[in-house]
Amino acid sequence: MRRTIRLLIAYDGSGYRGWQRQRQGEPTIQEELEIRLAGLCRQPVTLHGAGRTDAGVHALGMVAHFHTEAAIPLVAFSKGLNALLPKDIRILGAEEAPPDFHSRFSALGKTYRYDFCTGPVQLPGSRLYQAHCPGPFVLARLQPALAVLIGTHDFSSFERSGSRDKEATCGRGAIRTLTRASCVPVLGCAEHWSLRFTGDGFLRQMVRILAGTLIEIGQGKRPAAELTAVLAAQDRTAAGPTAPACGLFLERIHYAVPIFCR
Repeated sequence: MRRTIRLLIAYDGSGYRGWQRQRQGEPTIQEELEIRLAGLCRQPVTLHGAGRTDAGVHALGMVAHFHTEAAIPLVAFSKGLNALLPKDIRILGAEEAPPDFHSRFSALGKTYRYDFCTGPVQLPGSRLYQAHCPGPFVLARLQPALAVLIGTHDFSSFERSGSRDKEATCGRGAIRTLTRASCVPVLGCAEHWSLRFTGDGFLRQMVRILAGTLIEIGQGKRPAAELTAVLAAQDRTAAGPTAPACGLFLERIHYAVPIFCR
């Protein structure tokens, strides 16, 4: 009997070229998982993720699914798979899913977190998980800009140049809806910050470009009032720099029906 299995996955992306399998054979999260799953199921496995993450980006709640006819218990896809995987990839949960479930197409939205440090010196242990953006940072400068981002907008200014055919007429283009945009200090420390964004979808490097732009605003390098004009420009050159990949975490994929009950 054909089964649909979905996995809840966390990974440290520091040593990988991102989620998606690469033609040139560079290490990726998808490939590592597919190799181990093929061994468990004794057949080739294609794993479908809820999205892609770039090289160096981490995940706390990636969801992926695959189909198999292997009659092995679910525990093999959690504890068993963890025993085979490198320590920087962990399966947090495995469960049977309805036949029509699709990790990507069934998703309603995602939450990303971007961590950064504004102190003059960054501790070595955090260099792979926080961007270092030294300089005075004032949260109050950021609040008006965060409010502007909430809602439905054309986010072309926050999309990696050349990542999409802008002449294409199918799809929704660069229109996305953000329902949350926030920034909070981490553990009350004034030099360590987390940005969070929840939306119905994100363009290529959108979160990193948003982060780079917002950090500039918080550091007084551009006014918050400028963000409205940046959105209206629909031009990548109007926004700030692309923040480093190391600070980005995919936190959660949102579905209409709760999964994994976490």
